[in-house]
Amino acid sequence: MNHRILFRSFRDRKNKDSGMPDARARARPLSALARSASIFACGLLLIGTAPQAPAVEMIDYEVVGIGIPASLTGKAGDPAMGRKLAIQRKKGNCLACHHMPIPEEDDHGNTAPDLAKVGSRLTIPQLRLRLVDSKRINPATMMPAFYRIDGLHRVAQKYQGKPILTAGEIEDIVDYLATLE
Repeated sequence: MNHRILFRSFRDRKNKDSGMPDARARARPLSALARSASIFACGLLLIGTAPQAPAVEMIDYEVVGIGIPASLTGKAGDPAMGRKLAIQRKKGNCLACHHMPIPEEDDHGNTAPDLAKVGSRLTIPQLRLRLVDSKRINPATMMPAFYRIDGLHRVAQKYQGKPILTAGEIEDIVDYLATLE
């Protein structure tokens, strides 16, 4: 849209009662440079005021071969909770890419492997590594690292320093996926 034309139409406006030019007609548009400088100055004022993500204490784990043999929490997960997390869009969101045996959900993805019998194809340690950091197995994968906070690119500030899933949520989903045989 041409700003000059927009503002010319304002200049031509007259007040209905007095016939004088409308006060808005005297306003001049900011130049592109002035507009950019104003936005930059506002941005400088906001630096440091944006809320920082609270630091999350990450649990150390050991990768052996193509899996993580030990539970991240030291205990088994809850498969029923894992199923719920797999469906939730703000958590596992597995259905965005995978087809799963969850008939009550209409939308299943088809860009990633079908998880219907994943428990018979992969071991629990293999499932755990794929959730924690699938790029260790396939660097070109589109699947996000659900339990990793370093070496990531283009992470929104409010999510920096926080994994997508907690260690307990990883274990819940792993134990759910292991039931899919």
